[in-house]
Amino acid sequence: MLLYYFDGADDLLTQAILKLRDRRIDRGLAAAARDPDRPLSSRVRDLWPALVAEEGHVLDQAIGLSMYDPARYAALGHGASQQYLPALLSLLPETWPERRRLEIAELILGALRGFLIDRLTSGTTDGVDAGLDALARALDREEATLSRAVDKAVDKM
Repeated sequence: MLLYYFDGADDLLTQAILKLRDRRIDRGLAAAARDPDRPLSSRVRDLWPALVAEEGHVLDQAIGLSMYDPARYAALGHGASQQYLPALLSLLPETWPERRRLEIAELILGALRGFLIDRLTSGTTDGVDAGLDALARALDREEATLSRAVDKAVDKM
C-alpha cells in the first residue's frame, strides 16, 4: 500500500519530514507574528518553543541523517534551508537591503540549527540559553543599526 503513495521508504521519510517542517514553521511563525512591532530578537525567541516541540526530535534526527549519509539524505538537509529561509525572511523588515536580509536570515537559521544540535547532544540547555541570549543581543544591535541607516536615508530624501 505504501508503494502506491510513495516511491519507497526514503520517499515516505522525506514527505513526512516536509510535512512536519511545514507544521513547525507555521507554529513558529504564528508565535512570532503575534505582535509584529516587537523587536526581531523577541520574535525569533518566540520561534524556539515551536522548534523544540515533541515532534521536533524527528526533524532534528533528519539533520543527523543528512550528515551521517549525505549521499542518501542530502536532500533532507538542503530542503530544510529551502523551507525555513522564506519564513525567516518574512520576519525581517522589508526596508532592510535584500542582501542584508538574507545574511541575517542565514545567521538565524544557522544559529538555531546549532542550538538544536547542542540541546540534543550536550544533555543541558545552559549553552543553548547563553547562545539564544547572544543571538538576541546581536539581532538587537543589527536592528538598531539598520533602522538608523534607513532613517538616515529617508531624511536625505
